[in-house]
Amino acid sequence: MKRNIVLATVAAAALIGGGTVAAYAGSGDDGASPRQSDVRVADDRDDAPKDDTDDRDDAQDDRDDARDDREEAAAQARGADVTAAEAIAAALERTPGTAVSAELDDDGSRVWEVTVVKADGTEHDVRVSAGDGKVLSDRRDDDDDDDGRRDLAALKGSTVDAREAAEAAAAKGTVVEIDLDDDGPAVWKAETTKGEWNVDVKSGAVTAHHDDAGQDDDRDDRNDRDDD
Repeated sequence: MKRNIVLATVAAAALIGGGTVAAYAGSGDDGASPRQSDVRVADDRDDAPKDDTDDRDDAQDDRDDARDDREEAAAQARGADVTAAEAIAAALERTPGTAVSAELDDDGSRVWEVTVVKADGTEHDVRVSAGDGKVLSDRRDDDDDDDGRRDLAALKGSTVDAREAAEAAAAKGTVVEIDLDDDGPAVWKAETTKGEWNVDVKSGAVTAHHDDAGQDDDRDDRNDRDDD
């Protein structure tokens, strides 16, 4: 009788907390040895459906963000007669070195900002008119030469420069930004009116850019569900 009361109490606790509870039943009047009883209670608060809903919501948010980015890029590109590749060429003619980025200002000024790194690692911010391609200014960036040296090191052995990467990415829409991404293996990252793209620094191959952080989150969610 006492054993049944113990198991009933444990089962009730399991219903409240969910999961698996191990109950040890004491010996009865017949002197039988104690044994372990597993009380398994279905968890009525299963997170799997909620996780699936969250994943769908996240995917929709990603699509919405991507659409917003394309619309913003299209707005930037309107009225820009000078391409990213042409702006880079103009900047390098004024300031010889290695271009590591070019971005079309989104403030309506119709200006390309091109970052050029000299051989000693110093960076120059060169502003080029998006209307006629004329260089408007050339200013040395004294903040941190280490960034420039890291960019040069990342591009060592590469055969595709920023201008060529911008030309390759232009097949995927009007380029509004090209930038060296050296967080991992170096790759040119381009933002166009049709999305974001990676351009291989050696082959020039253009592939769709994926958000690694978002992929890792998705992988973690799937692993969590598998563990459950």
